[in-house]
Amino acid sequence: MYIGQAAQRSGTTVKSIRHYEAIGLLPPARRQGNYRVYDQQSVDLLSIIKCAQQLGFKLKELQAIFAGQTGQPLAWSDAQQAITDKKREVHDQIAALTQRHAQLVEFEDSLQNAWKHCPLERT
Repeated sequence: MYIGQAAQRSGTTVKSIRHYEAIGLLPPARRQGNYRVYDQQSVDLLSIIKCAQQLGFKLKELQAIFAGQTGQPLAWSDAQQAITDKKREVHDQIAALTQRHAQLVEFEDSLQNAWKHCPLERT
């Protein structure tokens, strides 16, 4: 299939596919004249890339995960480790945001308390 159809089937864009090829994330498509021709394996990989990005993976992270996998399926252990690492990162972000939220609540309370005890007239 040509690049437009591969983009449509994988939910990506033609521009993204060209970019993924340029940075080595997607193996170069075979050529038929001036046209790129993709197989189902490429479409599957594009779908995985898109899904991974939606889950917070950056292209640099995906490049590291896929490094050395050219023409070979991704090893499940590598994918599992990347997912575990990303879950830990998200957990740490949640903890940091929870702490920040608690600090904001505390700050708000202290400001309200100071306002209540302020000797100035309020209009």
